[in-house]
Amino acid sequence: MKILLHPTYFPSIATFAAIVQNEVVWEAHDNFQKQTYRNRCYISTDKGKHMLNIPIKHIGGKEGRQKYADVSTENSYNWKKEHWRTLETAYRTSPFFEFYEDELRPLYEGNADSLYDFNLKTIEAIADCIGVQIPTEKTKKYEVATEAYFDARFLVNAKKEKNWKMSSYPQVFEERHGFIPNLSVLDLLFNEGTNTLNYLKSLSLDLKHA
Repeated sequence: MKILLHPTYFPSIATFAAIVQNEVVWEAHDNFQKQTYRNRCYISTDKGKHMLNIPIKHIGGKEGRQKYADVSTENSYNWKKEHWRTLETAYRTSPFFEFYEDELRPLYEGNADSLYDFNLKTIEAIADCIGVQIPTEKTKKYEVATEAYFDARFLVNAKKEKNWKMSSYPQVFEERHGFIPNLSVLDLLFNEGTNTLNYLKSLSLDLKHA
């Protein structure tokens, strides 16, 4: 199935399963919206579910809107250093953190500018780790409704989380907080490692009725 998706920051497990299981076209002409996975992801820490949020530069137009593809990250403070330190603290004891850290750390060095491009780089990095090709096709224009693809853009909504049925896997702080489903694919990668792709392929996603 050919589906339409927003590139997001180290996507959720459900979103990455959709990427692995389908032919993806990236939405490239939408407006940026707050409280979405465009600039946030969720991981598990010793305190439970934790949000990593990328600060963005707000440019006030007549309507206060800007294109997602034009959004720049706010680098006045080193959010990259903070995010990487948080990931290290949360996952250093996970089975596969050290196995993948050299491939992921470079994303957190230097300054990002385009949020859209950075998110695609995070997706590409995960794809490299699990041995799949990253889709590159992008939309030519914005369409409220599309007939050319199945519209899976709803997966970007962080506040309208679907109740996905996911098999549990061992998590670092599971004894403390129980299994937390549909975190960032990073959580799956660090805990399941070489089994990540099998997990994503086996996930039963009924997108048409989600």
